[in-house]
Amino acid sequence: MELKYLINLEKNEDGGYTVTVPSLPGCITQGDTWEEAVANAQEAIVGFIETLQDLGKPIPLEIPVKLEKISL
Repeated sequence: MELKYLINLEKNEDGGYTVTVPSLPGCITQGDTWEEAVANAQEAIVGFIETLQDLGKPIPLEIPVKLEKISL
């Protein structure tokens, strides 16, 4: 089964990006560039889910979140 999760990228004042995954509370990563942050998010999600499986915990499915339009 393929799982997809929405990620939230937030540009940091001092450069780089912080990434959170709303459906996976505590799944947080960062990257110096947008591309690096997205790649790190993919790795963090996989690791987070593997840990849940190892612990015998349920894997959360994507939950709907309200999207906000932002300007870059």
